[in-house]
Amino acid sequence: MTRDRSSSPESGLDLHLDWSGRPDSGALAEALRAAIRDGRLAAGSRVPSTRALAHDLGIARGTVTRAYVQLGTEGFLLSRQGAPTTVADRLRSGERPEPAAPRPAPRTPRWDFRPGRPNLSAFPRKDWLAASRRILRTMPADDLDYGDPQGPLALREALTEYLRRARAVHTSPDRLIVCNGYSEALSLISRALHARGVTSVDFEDPSLPHFRTIAEDNGMSVHGVPVDDGGIDVSALRSPAAVVTPAHQFPLGVTMRAQRRTALIRAAKADGRIIVEDDYDGEFRFDRRPVGSLQGMAPDTVIYAGTASKTLAPALRIAWLALPARLVEPVREMKTHGRYGPLFDQLALGELLRSGAYDQHVRRSRAAYRARREQLLEGLDGLRTRHRRYPAGISAGLHLTLRLAPDGPSEQEIMARARSRGVELEALGPWWVRRGEHPPGVVIGYAAPAEHAFRPALEALLDTLDP
Repeated sequence: MTRDRSSSPESGLDLHLDWSGRPDSGALAEALRAAIRDGRLAAGSRVPSTRALAHDLGIARGTVTRAYVQLGTEGFLLSRQGAPTTVADRLRSGERPEPAAPRPAPRTPRWDFRPGRPNLSAFPRKDWLAASRRILRTMPADDLDYGDPQGPLALREALTEYLRRARAVHTSPDRLIVCNGYSEALSLISRALHARGVTSVDFEDPSLPHFRTIAEDNGMSVHGVPVDDGGIDVSALRSPAAVVTPAHQFPLGVTMRAQRRTALIRAAKADGRIIVEDDYDGEFRFDRRPVGSLQGMAPDTVIYAGTASKTLAPALRIAWLALPARLVEPVREMKTHGRYGPLFDQLALGELLRSGAYDQHVRRSRAAYRARREQLLEGLDGLRTRHRRYPAGISAGLHLTLRLAPDGPSEQEIMARARSRGVELEALGPWWVRRGEHPPGVVIGYAAPAEHAFRPALEALLDTLDP
């Protein structure tokens, strides 16, 4: 960068203005801004006339005039009729924004077994690109407006048909609301229910703490309800709303038994309770056909929540709610005051659903994740350690919960060994709602590693679990 000097007999100033090459008005304006911020041009001081500065710099007077006008508009310079141009008094020398505190770069684990993450390298890029191109060729210009807070009708129509066919959800496009991920969906539900006088909500125990925090942040008190091999303990429900994962409980992995499903719906109807069904990975059942949604049993009692985060990618931030008729308008009103979703991604997902490419991708993923789970179970069976581990849950989903033997390594010891080997997984302990003693365990997500990396990642995991 070249440093140019300008001195003016009018003002007695000796300016050092930085730019590269011959300046235009924009470059000159930026050089003057820097001089003002750095204190080389103090607040209240006169600046050279346009004629004098143009002469000193060897540039056209109009270039200087345009720079001065720009800085006057921005508030850096003050010009008055018949008076010299000065630096605005409200600016103080040395005034510059403080740099933000540096944040450490997020650590990318070498071997990623965190639950809730699909194999991102398997994202159907070609199908997505083809769907996006079809959308851009055919969408009317009006679709580029702010749009419907419930989400584009084309996506809601495609979701209605898909959810009926794949998850036995009974809904219609006017009862669907598309959200920016499940976190926003749960926030909208919590706010809408709280506005209707609901002040507490039951969560399964254990469950993901982040989601419980969302409910609390929206005015709800949270109660934990125990889960056993049959699902949530219906007799222990106490709040006017409950969040459940009946197809594949997170994180224990059990499926709610038919008798419990019936009892839950019956009790909810009798007590006027709202059930929120988090169907986060219901498509991925490996040993039989996926269990249909709870919502299909009672569409006016159950809020169904689904997401593309596990089937496609979390970065899409696309989730959906199938609502009872009486809650559509309250949740829609909350969504109207929130963030509208990424239109092109939502329309591309709708096209992916209509074309059948989404179903094909789910089938490919289901086969790949089934094979990974089998490899993981075989590896666990072959561990040399005398301390037994107990895989929990059904053959489904993207994760496996491993119960630890009481006389074996603790959660903390396993997690320390994992960190030392670059293996990332989750301890079960922090996910319990009720304080006290709980069975120890770790939660292993087996979907995230890329296909070529799964075998070495699995070996690193097994080494971690076999001290």
